[in-house]
Amino acid sequence: MLRNALEPWHILVVVLAVVVLFGSKKLPDTARALGKSMRILKSEARAMRSDGTDATGTETAGTGASGEPAAAPGSPADSRR
Repeated sequence: MLRNALEPWHILVVVLAVVVLFGSKKLPDTARALGKSMRILKSEARAMRSDGTDATGTETAGTGASGEPAAAPGSPADSRR
């Protein structure tokens, strides 16, 4: 049933509809803004990964906020926090 869902003429119709809806003058600006947003998203994801946090903002196991190993509760290193 969906074997031939996307044929080349389907893509052509979608491209023509986008050009008619947004206009040919607006498309380069839109593409530029989309590319800029993607670059920002990638850099933020890379920064989060290098900080040792996951997508939810929680720290990964075994590291503190500064990236050093977390001290056991009650240890002398724990009292400085």
